[in-house]
Amino acid sequence: LSSRTSAAEKEMGGTEQRKKQYRAHQGLGDHHGGVAGAHTYFYTDEAKCDQHMETFLRCIDASSGSSEDGFSAIKLTALARPQFLVRFSEVLAKWRRFFHQMAAEQGQAGRAVLDTKLEVEKLQEALANLNIASKAESQQWFMGENLGTSGTVDLLDWNSLFDSRTKLSRPLLLPNRKTGQLEPLLSHFKEEEELQMKRVLQRMDVLSKRAMEKGVRLMVDAEQSYFQPAISRLTVETQRRFNRSQPVIYNTYQCYLKEAYNNVTGDMELSRREGWHFGTKLVRGAYMEQERERAAQLGYEDPINPTYEKTNEMYHRCLDYVLEEIKRSRKASVMVASHNEDTVKFTLHRMMELGIHPSDRKVCFGQLLGMCDQITFPLGQAGFPVYKYVPYGPVNEVLPYLSRRAQENRGFMQRANRERDLLWKEVKRRLLTGNLF
Repeated sequence: LSSRTSAAEKEMGGTEQRKKQYRAHQGLGDHHGGVAGAHTYFYTDEAKCDQHMETFLRCIDASSGSSEDGFSAIKLTALARPQFLVRFSEVLAKWRRFFHQMAAEQGQAGRAVLDTKLEVEKLQEALANLNIASKAESQQWFMGENLGTSGTVDLLDWNSLFDSRTKLSRPLLLPNRKTGQLEPLLSHFKEEEELQMKRVLQRMDVLSKRAMEKGVRLMVDAEQSYFQPAISRLTVETQRRFNRSQPVIYNTYQCYLKEAYNNVTGDMELSRREGWHFGTKLVRGAYMEQERERAAQLGYEDPINPTYEKTNEMYHRCLDYVLEEIKRSRKASVMVASHNEDTVKFTLHRMMELGIHPSDRKVCFGQLLGMCDQITFPLGQAGFPVYKYVPYGPVNEVLPYLSRRAQENRGFMQRANRERDLLWKEVKRRLLTGNLF
């Protein structure tokens, strides 16, 4: 009992700290802080969001015209008000935290997401003791969503319950462990946010339909961690609609985040239960310095893995999980977006072990245009689907973006030197053989 209480207290003690991650602050409107981005979108009005959507539509058309089975990337901060994404992320994080608090009180602190299952009877007792809902009310919740029939509720069940609870006229109250008072879950989620939700889903619907029509797959880029819960949730909602027969919509997972594996496994399990195709792009991450600076400034736990090696381990762990699912069900696809040679070798090795052939087109690779061609070209020549990611825009915005990529990829300069040596070796070979072209 003492260890159980200790685990619960530890979980609850970190709750207030984690709340700060999704709190709006003075620098929220400026995405440039600590980031040299290829393109940063600043919200002005809904008409501007519609203009961004039109730009993305033209990109989809261009991808369709340049190659078969192409990709086009979009950013949700271009399609919605950033403050809405932060508030929605806060609501989602609060709902998830409450689940983990209940799990800690049932002695399940620290378990993997898919292994954490709340006993329904104990959960109902806890809800009643906290004056959140009577046993009869909570029983009606679970029955309405056909949950808890096995006697337990996991995080995916809990998230589906969230959808129905937000439609109630009576606000759902959750305990604030710091004040001891009940607070409404949707305290910041007002009519304007509901309109924002509707509008961004409508824009994603337009883009997804165009992508299906043009035979292009749509990648939703990952962004800062305080936007990401909302971005992922909106992307999954779109996947549920458009990935029924093939993976049209790809969600992006940043493997420098400590929660990356839980995010990948949770969303994939949802796709299994509902029968849609899981499409993902795996990246290491683009906002490390900004994330760490913000965490230190606002006083919450750094969401980034402590070392580059830990990020590599996370990347390979997430990738291996997806590859296993491809082998098992054939209803998953992944873009390995990496300039890391070890990651490419790891992928090829596991594909061979699992019997995944390049012609299956379930695994593809992506690198930036002009970077690591010594990886890209041999992969393409061997029959693997390979894509070159093309950043576009004014020079003063694109060049800082490329320099950031160089900083992110440790050993980049060594690889650049190696690429230069390989090119020079090939030039000399052609000169000696008299076959210059």
